[in-house]
Amino acid sequence: MLARWFLFTACLTGIAFAQNDSNDPFPPHRIADNLYYVGSKGLATYLITTKQGHILINSGFDRTVPVILGNVLKLGFKPTDVKILLASHAHGDHVQGMALLKEATGARVFIMEGDDQVLARGGEGQYFYKDHWNPVRVDRVLHDGDTVTLGEATLTAHLTPGHTRGCTTWTLKAKDKSKNYDVVIVGSPNVNAGFQLVQNADYPQIADDFARTFRVLKSLHCDIFLGAHGNYYNLDEKYAELKVGVKGNPFLDPQGYQVYVANREKAYLDTLEKQKKP
Repeated sequence: MLARWFLFTACLTGIAFAQNDSNDPFPPHRIADNLYYVGSKGLATYLITTKQGHILINSGFDRTVPVILGNVLKLGFKPTDVKILLASHAHGDHVQGMALLKEATGARVFIMEGDDQVLARGGEGQYFYKDHWNPVRVDRVLHDGDTVTLGEATLTAHLTPGHTRGCTTWTLKAKDKSKNYDVVIVGSPNVNAGFQLVQNADYPQIADDFARTFRVLKSLHCDIFLGAHGNYYNLDEKYAELKVGVKGNPFLDPQGYQVYVANREKAYLDTLEKQKKP
């Protein structure tokens, strides 16, 4: 059944690729240890493999799901061995395909409180955007600081709200060449165009939530910097370095993480100050 479904959706996806560059295929690759990139060109999905099954973070759009499943297969893993599905935040470009991915893998869906009902209601209740998707049954509602463990892998869910109420930054340990590293997968600290930080009746605490997010992000120790979109951490450039075999792991970028967080915080503060002016 999975094979028939995959072939069918792959045909549909082929049509969509010409319309959405962010959904174009991107080469799957190992980042460190049991951590892999299996997303599309613009929509990041991460695979964490263990002896007891695998974890996927983010589904992308419906049309992204065949890309993800194809990348998992290219790496030599079985989609049906995926046991847990996680997300960065409940916007359509990261969770629209969650129902399809859940159906294809049989995995359980774990989502942070604040985004759980949005996911379960097919997009209803999110701030600003009006994305819609097939409702997804959430098997576990997460809270700030909760851990998700499967086999030898443990991830920690950090509530970093503002972009959505339940936006989640994931941290985990990964080994590369016998050394252990701290991995940070940033949910999103971005104040998107049109977001209202002042006198927001739909999301009154949005400015405070963003301020909390930056406190959290600045408190995390980061060796390997990843995010909900590859452009957060310069995926194209780092993959190019990986492909030519540069010395060292190009994804080790603690300074890039600090620069990114500082840049996004400045953008937030600038927007807040501008919106406060009469």
